[in-house]
Amino acid sequence: MAGTLLLTVGLWIFGGMLNVDAVTAAILGLSVLLITGVVTWKECLAESVAWDTLTWFAALIAMAGYLNKYGLISWFSQTVVKFVGGLGLSWQLSFGILVLLYFYSHYFFASGAAHIGAMFTAFLSVATALGTPPLFGATVLSIFSNLMGGITHYGIGSAPVFYGANYVPLAQWWGYGFLISIVNIIIWVGVGGVWWKFIGLW
Repeated sequence: MAGTLLLTVGLWIFGGMLNVDAVTAAILGLSVLLITGVVTWKECLAESVAWDTLTWFAALIAMAGYLNKYGLISWFSQTVVKFVGGLGLSWQLSFGILVLLYFYSHYFFASGAAHIGAMFTAFLSVATALGTPPLFGATVLSIFSNLMGGITHYGIGSAPVFYGANYVPLAQWWGYGFLISIVNIIIWVGVGGVWWKFIGLW
């Protein structure tokens, strides 16, 4: 067990130099455990939470990857940007709309990195073009990039693991996620916005 742990962690750390990715390292570690009899296949199958997490996350990551590959995410970003830019609102209102769309569009993503990579730059560019101070815009979008992971049970890498523990039902998770998202927005944009105005960030 200890040897397998060292092998797997070693491959996760140095796998880039050996052209071994994290998935291959994990499968190799599991294979060694099965071959040596440390665990049996029956014990593996009994870990329903782990299989549930793997299934959820694999499907959602694949779906998000294909949505990005076939251009849906870039189309959505460009459409939102054109729509908000054409409303002729003040930069504060335009930025508010952009931030909310950026935040709640995370319901369609199973990866924070994919969401940020696809939309952050486009939204920040338009916000800046509409008059939003660049540092202020980047700060708010960066904060929201971290907060949006908790709204769903697949929003970030750790969420399926927590959800898989079966302490919180799915509907309750989504309900709490939405409620906490509103609290976060009030704190970070409401209270934070006043403080940022005080220190001259906008």
